[in-house]
Amino acid sequence: MPSSDQTITTIIATLGEFLSSDQLLTSEEELRPYECDGLSAYKRVPLAVTLPNTIEEVQKIMRICSARNIPVVARGAGTGLSGGALPDENGIILGLSRFNQILEIDEENQLARVQPGVRNLAISQAAAPYELFYAPDPSSQIACSIGGNVAENSGGVHSLKYGLTVHNVHAITIITSDGDLVTMGSAALDRAGYDLLGLMTGSEGMLGIIVEIVVRLLPKPKETVVLLAAFNSNSEAASAVAAIIGAGIIPAGLEMMDKLSIQAAEDFAHAGYPTDAEAILLCELDGSSIQVVEEKDRVTELFKSHNATSVQTATTAEEQARLWAGRKSAFPAVGRISPDYYCMDGTIPRMELPAVLDKISDLSTIYDLRVANVFHAGDGNLHPLILYDANNPGEFDRAEEFGSEILKTCVDAGGTITGEHGVGSEKIDQMCYQFSDDELEFFHAIKDAFDPKGYLNPGKAVPTLHRCAELGQMHVHNGELPHPDIPRF
Repeated sequence: MPSSDQTITTIIATLGEFLSSDQLLTSEEELRPYECDGLSAYKRVPLAVTLPNTIEEVQKIMRICSARNIPVVARGAGTGLSGGALPDENGIILGLSRFNQILEIDEENQLARVQPGVRNLAISQAAAPYELFYAPDPSSQIACSIGGNVAENSGGVHSLKYGLTVHNVHAITIITSDGDLVTMGSAALDRAGYDLLGLMTGSEGMLGIIVEIVVRLLPKPKETVVLLAAFNSNSEAASAVAAIIGAGIIPAGLEMMDKLSIQAAEDFAHAGYPTDAEAILLCELDGSSIQVVEEKDRVTELFKSHNATSVQTATTAEEQARLWAGRKSAFPAVGRISPDYYCMDGTIPRMELPAVLDKISDLSTIYDLRVANVFHAGDGNLHPLILYDANNPGEFDRAEEFGSEILKTCVDAGGTITGEHGVGSEKIDQMCYQFSDDELEFFHAIKDAFDPKGYLNPGKAVPTLHRCAELGQMHVHNGELPHPDIPRF
């Protein structure tokens, strides 16, 4: 770690030998925009921000930092919601925003080769002339970068049918902790050796720096329909979700919103949502015309059999865009009804949705904080938004405790503390609740194999055993994991 002003000056001077003034940011005004990611509650200012243009520049940066044990935090668009791009005060930010080129659209093999700073939505836009699209679509897809999506294994509305980022990436090229260039995976459907590509996806910048990605493209479906069903209770809506999946129907997307999020989204986006409903489900079906018609009729029947008070059907692109507009803008919409909100991200088995939503409601009363629930119901990925006012002393601390209890509830229900936002700085203590000491030691061994000096995004995602011991949370549940029949790591 840099130990003196003289050392810091030397490091910056060394970086300045090959980085121009607009690639090496060091002033207070230049550094402040990088002090946090989308989780703005946690803030730190780095020593410097580097904005390389080429792979060779990234390699030089990595070798300089490795030789001097300077922490490096990779950063894409900064839209992450777990503090994964939170700077280290003794290190640098390695910004990849200038790696923003779509290098190739391979129509024949349905692949795209892109740089990590390319926006998620830009890939589908570039592929549209070929009647192809990139399936994973986080709510922030208009701004978030594909490199960050790989680092966090992001999902989105269409992950239920088409999978998370890990299911849609064929290969990545990384720069290792000591500056070497390595490609993992290939354009082929299968590859020899260990699945290092799967290991890197979701590794949160702790194992290497991604500089190129090959993603899978899919043909646009022939037919699409979107259904909106209103319910008088969260439990009825949640039960309808289980019924749809149980009937063997896999929608392209199946999203749920509760009353507070419905009202906020409708006031903001004017999507035509029924504001008197306690919950709504948005269900998108796609495929052949015959398949979509059959599934639409069956889903409508299931909605009604679970006491839906109304069912809307959107068949035109304009109608569908209107219904999705409310869901896609739900997070900013909730920001209009509260000075601050704390977005959680946990995943549970679908069968546990009614019980967990009831538990969240009970916790809302205990902590005296409102919650807006808007989430990927089809795959059990919850996003409770805890509303608070940071101007009121102690209110953020209460929101954090509330969020921690939600994550523990997810683990107790047989789920996990994150579905797509990552662990970052935010959920590192809850890792102690979910994993045993043996599992955490294994995670540390993997980290050590890729980054023996430990300078890539230090202090994130995987807690030390000492930290867990201090919290008193190591391997809870009376020595037994909840739902032992559900596969773990």
